[in-house]
Amino acid sequence: MKQIALLQLLFLFVSPLWSQERPLNTGLTNEEQYAFIGMTLEELIDNYGPPRAVSAARGIELWQDDVVFHYTGVDFFIFRDRVWQVRFNTTHEVSIGERKAIVVLKLGDLAEDKEDHLIIEISSGNWPLILRINFSNTEQVNAIFLYRTDF
Repeated sequence: MKQIALLQLLFLFVSPLWSQERPLNTGLTNEEQYAFIGMTLEELIDNYGPPRAVSAARGIELWQDDVVFHYTGVDFFIFRDRVWQVRFNTTHEVSIGERKAIVVLKLGDLAEDKEDHLIIEISSGNWPLILRINFSNTEQVNAIFLYRTDF
Protein backbone atom coordinates (compact mmCIF):
# COMPACT_ATOMS: atom_id res chain seq x y z
CA MET A 1 0.00 0.00 0.00
CA LYS A 2 2.87 2.34 0.87
CA GLN A 3 4.49 1.70 -2.52
CA ILE A 4 1.30 2.62 -4.41
CA ALA A 5 0.99 5.88 -2.49
CA LEU A 6 4.65 6.66 -3.18
CA LEU A 7 4.19 5.97 -6.92
CA GLN A 8 1.08 8.17 -7.03
CA LEU A 9 2.97 10.97 -5.30
CA LEU A 10 5.91 10.60 -7.69
CA PHE A 11 3.56 10.66 -10.70
CA LEU A 12 1.88 13.80 -9.35
CA PHE A 13 5.18 15.68 -9.28
CA VAL A 14 6.76 14.27 -12.46
CA SER A 15 3.78 14.34 -14.88
CA PRO A 16 3.73 18.15 -15.31
CA LEU A 17 7.28 17.91 -16.67
CA TRP A 18 6.11 15.86 -19.67
CA SER A 19 3.78 18.60 -20.88
CA GLN A 20 6.61 21.12 -20.74
CA GLU A 21 8.93 19.42 -23.21
CA ARG A 22 11.22 21.79 -25.03
CA PRO A 23 10.68 21.92 -28.80
CA LEU A 24 13.29 19.87 -30.63
CA ASN A 25 14.51 22.80 -32.75
CA THR A 26 14.95 25.20 -29.81
CA GLY A 27 18.39 26.77 -29.94
CA LEU A 28 19.34 25.31 -33.33
CA THR A 29 20.61 27.58 -36.07
CA ASN A 30 18.87 27.69 -39.44
CA GLU A 31 21.76 25.68 -40.93
CA GLU A 32 21.35 23.00 -38.26
CA GLN A 33 17.64 22.84 -39.09
CA TYR A 34 18.46 22.52 -42.81
CA ALA A 35 20.56 19.47 -41.91
CA PHE A 36 17.34 17.67 -40.85
CA ILE A 37 16.64 17.15 -44.55
CA GLY A 38 18.32 13.98 -45.76
CA MET A 39 18.84 12.48 -42.30
CA THR A 40 18.39 8.72 -42.16
CA LEU A 41 16.01 7.14 -39.65
CA GLU A 42 19.00 5.89 -37.72
CA GLU A 43 20.51 9.39 -37.49
CA LEU A 44 17.18 10.91 -36.48
CA ILE A 45 16.60 8.45 -33.65
CA ASP A 46 20.26 8.44 -32.55
CA ASN A 47 20.28 12.25 -32.32
CA TYR A 48 16.78 12.95 -30.95
CA GLY A 49 15.47 9.70 -29.52
CA PRO A 50 12.22 8.00 -30.42
CA PRO A 51 9.34 10.20 -31.61
CA ARG A 52 6.45 10.97 -29.25
CA ALA A 53 4.05 9.73 -31.96
CA VAL A 54 4.07 8.31 -35.49
CA SER A 55 1.39 8.77 -38.16
CA ALA A 56 0.82 8.39 -41.89
CA ALA A 57 0.35 11.31 -44.28
CA ARG A 58 -1.57 10.32 -47.37
CA GLY A 59 -0.56 11.99 -50.62
CA ILE A 60 -2.64 12.39 -53.77
CA GLU A 61 -0.64 9.61 -55.45
CA LEU A 62 0.37 6.37 -53.70
CA TRP A 63 4.07 7.19 -54.03
CA GLN A 64 3.42 10.41 -52.08
CA ASP A 65 2.50 8.62 -48.84
CA ASP A 66 4.79 9.44 -45.93
CA VAL A 67 5.42 8.26 -42.42
CA VAL A 68 5.53 11.23 -40.04
CA PHE A 69 7.59 11.20 -36.85
CA HIS A 70 6.19 13.73 -34.37
CA TYR A 71 8.50 15.40 -31.88
CA THR A 72 7.67 18.44 -29.77
CA GLY A 73 7.56 21.43 -32.14
CA VAL A 74 8.80 19.51 -35.20
CA ASP A 75 7.38 16.81 -37.48
CA PHE A 76 9.63 14.80 -39.80
CA PHE A 77 8.19 13.40 -43.04
CA ILE A 78 9.97 10.20 -44.02
CA PHE A 79 10.15 8.61 -47.45
CA ARG A 80 11.83 5.21 -47.44
CA ASP A 81 14.57 5.80 -44.87
CA ARG A 82 15.20 9.55 -45.12
CA VAL A 83 13.68 12.84 -44.00
CA TRP A 84 12.53 14.81 -47.05
CA GLN A 85 10.28 17.39 -45.35
CA VAL A 86 10.01 18.99 -41.92
CA ARG A 87 7.06 20.86 -40.40
CA PHE A 88 7.98 23.41 -37.71
CA ASN A 89 5.96 25.27 -35.12
CA THR A 90 8.69 27.93 -35.11
CA THR A 91 11.66 28.62 -37.38
CA HIS A 92 13.38 31.67 -38.90
CA GLU A 93 11.79 33.74 -36.09
CA VAL A 94 8.32 32.86 -37.47
CA SER A 95 5.72 30.95 -35.44
CA ILE A 96 2.34 29.35 -36.01
CA GLY A 97 -0.40 31.94 -35.41
CA GLU A 98 1.61 35.03 -36.40
CA ARG A 99 0.03 37.59 -38.73
CA LYS A 100 1.20 37.68 -42.34
CA ALA A 101 2.15 41.38 -42.21
CA ILE A 102 4.56 40.73 -39.34
CA VAL A 103 6.07 37.69 -41.05
CA VAL A 104 6.66 39.68 -44.25
CA LEU A 105 8.42 42.38 -42.21
CA LYS A 106 10.60 39.79 -40.46
CA LEU A 107 11.64 38.00 -43.66
CA GLY A 108 11.96 41.06 -45.88
CA ASP A 109 13.15 40.58 -49.45
CA LEU A 110 14.03 36.93 -48.85
CA ALA A 111 10.41 35.83 -49.19
CA GLU A 112 8.41 35.55 -52.40
CA ASP A 113 4.75 36.35 -51.69
CA LYS A 114 2.30 33.90 -53.30
CA GLU A 115 -0.73 35.39 -51.46
CA ASP A 116 -1.73 32.33 -49.41
CA HIS A 117 1.89 31.39 -48.69
CA LEU A 118 5.45 32.73 -48.73
CA ILE A 119 8.40 30.88 -50.25
CA ILE A 120 12.09 31.26 -49.53
CA GLU A 121 14.57 29.38 -51.71
CA ILE A 122 17.48 28.04 -49.68
CA SER A 123 20.76 26.88 -51.16
CA SER A 124 22.22 24.83 -48.36
CA GLY A 125 23.47 21.28 -48.04
CA ASN A 126 23.17 18.60 -50.68
CA TRP A 127 19.71 19.53 -52.01
CA PRO A 128 17.86 22.65 -53.07
CA LEU A 129 15.41 23.53 -50.30
CA ILE A 130 12.27 25.62 -49.94
CA LEU A 131 10.94 27.16 -46.76
CA ARG A 132 7.17 27.52 -47.20
CA ILE A 133 4.98 29.47 -44.79
CA ASN A 134 1.25 28.91 -45.29
CA PHE A 135 -1.47 31.32 -44.18
CA SER A 136 -5.09 30.77 -43.24
CA ASN A 137 -7.91 32.86 -44.73
CA THR A 138 -7.46 35.17 -41.70
CA GLU A 139 -3.82 35.72 -42.75
CA GLN A 140 -2.26 33.88 -39.84
CA VAL A 141 0.54 31.34 -40.16
CA ASN A 142 -1.01 27.87 -40.07
CA ALA A 143 1.92 25.76 -41.32
CA ILE A 144 5.69 26.08 -41.81
CA PHE A 145 7.49 23.54 -44.00
CA LEU A 146 11.07 22.99 -45.08
CA TYR A 147 11.40 20.52 -47.95
CA ARG A 148 13.48 19.27 -50.84
CA THR A 149 12.39 20.78 -54.14
CA ASP A 150 13.80 17.90 -56.19
CA PHE A 151 11.64 15.29 -54.47
